[in-house]
Amino acid sequence: MTAVFVLDGKRIRTLDDFWRVIMDAFDSPGRQYFGRNLDAFADCLSGGPGHPDVDDYMVEWRDHEVSRDHDHLGYPETVRQLELQQARCHPSNRTAVAARLAAACDQHGPTVFDQLVEIFENRAPGVLRLQ
Repeated sequence: MTAVFVLDGKRIRTLDDFWRVIMDAFDSPGRQYFGRNLDAFADCLSGGPGHPDVDDYMVEWRDHEVSRDHDHLGYPETVRQLELQQARCHPSNRTAVAARLAAACDQHGPTVFDQLVEIFENRAPGVLRLQ
């Protein structure tokens, strides 16, 4: 039987909200949480720390349109995340992050929502159901 983990899009307005909601959905006794960043989330979906305790599962992101909204996981949140990343990234990465930040400020390139969906598609194909 397929386990279904539900994400309530009405509760996801920032990337930090997404981390809380997905960790709550995947929660089980003794769960080891993944780091709150996109790379750690990708590792989680590939079987790393935080991965669900079942092999056969589906993630239903209900009301995903609310999360995807321009003011939530759209460009404003993408800009905020890239500003945080730029402040703490290695100096050799600052130019690349600055370019992504400039593009996001102009509302070009992938948003945080797009990046999360891409991680699901690449690391756990067929698991995500947007509703």
